[in-house]
Amino acid sequence: MALSVRLDPALEARVEEESKRLGISKSDLVKDALELRLGLKNPYDLLRQVRSGKPTGRTGASERTGSGLKARLRAKRSD
Repeated sequence: MALSVRLDPALEARVEEESKRLGISKSDLVKDALELRLGLKNPYDLLRQVRSGKPTGRTGASERTGSGLKARLRAKRSD
């Protein structure tokens, strides 16, 4: 479902900056904010799940994190 929302220029600029900082689309940023606000996503529950040692459903999410980070940093330096 598509939804249009009018934002004042200052808020729109903040959304733009934050989406760039996180490396996600503005749409994903807004969806995430709405899910948090509506109680559909709870950061505390995610933290408890991660700390419990139980699988999060993302196999390989924490594998080779160092090599991935190095590759991204090298790619940025070459720009």
